[in-house]
Amino acid sequence: MINDKLPKIWYGGDYNPEQWDAQTWAEDDRMFKLAGIDVATVNVFSWALIQPDETTYDFAWLDETIDRLYRNGVYVCLATGTGAHPAWMARKYPEVTRVDYQGRKRKFGGRHNSNPNSPVYRRFAKALAGKLAERYKDHPAVLIWHISNEYGGYDYSEQSEAAFRTWLQARYGTLDALNKAWNTRFWGHTFYDWEEIVLPNALSEEWDGNRTNFQGISLDFRRFMSDSLLECYRIEYDEIKKHTPHLPITTNLMGLYPELDYFKWAPYLDIISWDNYPSLDTPVSLTAMTHDLMRGLRQGQPFMLMEQTPSQQNWQPVNTLKRPGVMRLWSYQAVARGADTVMFFQLRRSIGACEKYHGAVIEHVGHEHTRVFRECAELGVELGRLGDSLLDARSGARVAILFDWENRWALDLSSGPTVHLKYVDEVHKYYDALFKQHIPVDMIGVEDDLGAYDIVIAPVLYMVKPGFAQRAEAFTAAGGTFVTTFFSGIVNESDIVTVGGYPGELRKLLGIWAEEIDALFPDTTNAIVVKDAGQGRLSGSYECRILCDLIHAESAQVVAEYGRDFYAGMPSVTVNRFGEGEAWYVATSPEASFLEDLLGQLCEDKGILPLVSAPAGVESTVRVKGEDRFLFLLNHNPEPAVVKFDVNGTELLTGADAPGRVEVPARGVMIIAGKG
Repeated sequence: MINDKLPKIWYGGDYNPEQWDAQTWAEDDRMFKLAGIDVATVNVFSWALIQPDETTYDFAWLDETIDRLYRNGVYVCLATGTGAHPAWMARKYPEVTRVDYQGRKRKFGGRHNSNPNSPVYRRFAKALAGKLAERYKDHPAVLIWHISNEYGGYDYSEQSEAAFRTWLQARYGTLDALNKAWNTRFWGHTFYDWEEIVLPNALSEEWDGNRTNFQGISLDFRRFMSDSLLECYRIEYDEIKKHTPHLPITTNLMGLYPELDYFKWAPYLDIISWDNYPSLDTPVSLTAMTHDLMRGLRQGQPFMLMEQTPSQQNWQPVNTLKRPGVMRLWSYQAVARGADTVMFFQLRRSIGACEKYHGAVIEHVGHEHTRVFRECAELGVELGRLGDSLLDARSGARVAILFDWENRWALDLSSGPTVHLKYVDEVHKYYDALFKQHIPVDMIGVEDDLGAYDIVIAPVLYMVKPGFAQRAEAFTAAGGTFVTTFFSGIVNESDIVTVGGYPGELRKLLGIWAEEIDALFPDTTNAIVVKDAGQGRLSGSYECRILCDLIHAESAQVVAEYGRDFYAGMPSVTVNRFGEGEAWYVATSPEASFLEDLLGQLCEDKGILPLVSAPAGVESTVRVKGEDRFLFLLNHNPEPAVVKFDVNGTELLTGADAPGRVEVPARGVMIIAGKG
């Protein structure tokens, strides 16, 4: 478990007492008890309060806060406060503020405005982290450290440009190697001195965000910035570990956030934590996929739900209320997919600035007689009753989907063949097809062990990193089922095309080669026509769109063909028998029913059966802990739903028998505990 001082699902969230007076603190203490709050995240944005000038530190208010919370039964997730530097620092040391994408020097303001490659910023952040750790190392209230907050954003300053050159020298060693990796003979870009290299932004190689002249340069810059921010995190991490090696350390990630490679960050987070903010219209399966991705960052280890709103957000174009029951439902969705905490932003609503209309456990009215507070208090009671029964329970999935941030960057930066290809959307299509059929999935990285699964799916694996093709071949030869798609195997890790026919290094495994790639307009479709013999559940014709690879079967068997255009009759779906397993290639982006039929059949062939039989809108998944098995049933519908399953058990929240058939209330939750 995260910390055995509090052996239950932690319940709480971000708390900013520095914005309030002592009378309000007393009300907070009273209402936290009513709500069952047992963990508060403090000091997230209090650097300026703790350090009013370069040499002075004042911890009096933080001492008082931590002591008061602990006296009242609330533990602390202690943040370092380095997510926003003080105004005096920006005034005295202008280098600590960032330079933006257009090359404009920022002044003090906002957050995420600290230059990660500023030695001054790093020095002050390290010092603050060290002083906090030394001061609170033995305080019994402190359960975990929270470094900075929601790392993100890129910097284009002279300090970052110099650091980028140093990073490149470490990566490539010589300019000859760099020039080759970037293909700089294109457009006369050969570099003869490291100082000639500049950052790719609106003043040089890029325009409009991800549009770039040189994918290799822009790809490496994204790697570098992710590493730079990670270095800032690690500076604080190492300083804290000197004083509290026994306490876990984390920082709150942001799910599918595009700018950082979270798989590279994961080894330096003792536990993954993340902030979940779906909209009312976000597909339920996309939120589920993101939870599974966060769980997958550390090979299935449970994670922290660090932030969610009790009701309303403030930064989306339309900020709807969470309907009655939805906060509880979405909280249990996180727990079902690996969260060992349920925490909010925020515990009390701010009264000024840009987050004053962001929901909170304690609303502006300031008392407990609100719908939101009642729902939070009811959930607090339930989580208290659950105790430690679910802690450390794992997934047990036999199907994995690969997700790779560097592959995503390369696709986003691609100058063709279509702007309508979105990596996350394509990954989600495959995930959603399994989600709808109640088949659990692990989201994993390309460096993870494939052998732990029966089926591995790699949608749009455009970039093939060194050694992956060989590992995919070994996985398949040993009896695994490997599935990949159109526009895969095209480039290496430097975004240089692998010549000799697409899909490059995957050609042997897949038994095909692709001659051309057709891009379809958004209102245009083609057809996947299954051959007469069919393939299990696959039959008839399905629509497809976005891209169509024009492929030739070598050793692969043709399962389906295109139905229209000049390439009608060419293969659109193939399977290649490889050793004891098989490798599938889906040469286009198909409609949902095709993926449900294909993946459902592949799972059935491997003996992977749906967890339940349930109507649309019901989500199911499993957590396993030793011999204990917890089947989660989450009804996202506004009406009750009948769910059937094969095992008898006990409903964990009520203690009622669950003999294989239950009615889950509207927007309700059931947890069926059993064995096996």
